[in-house]
Amino acid sequence: GYPNRLKAEDLPLQARILAVADVFEALTARDRPYKQPMKLSQALKILGFMKKDKHIDPDVFDLFVNTGLHRRYAESELNPDQIDEA
Repeated sequence: GYPNRLKAEDLPLQARILAVADVFEALTARDRPYKQPMKLSQALKILGFMKKDKHIDPDVFDLFVNTGLHRRYAESELNPDQIDEA
């Protein structure tokens, strides 16, 4: 909800989904000249902290992990050396 100070329930579901996807992609992206791509487990750990601190929707994050969507994305888009046990 930043900068408008919206509560999570006031954000559209699509925005909450995109927030999780955007952070995950940014953390694992190979094409960022200012940082190395993170391993899958590192990215999920950071997202887990963001969930705990209520920076991302906990239900969307749990769905992302519990359905295996994170793993399917990783196998499709990440370098094999980024994919570790998560």
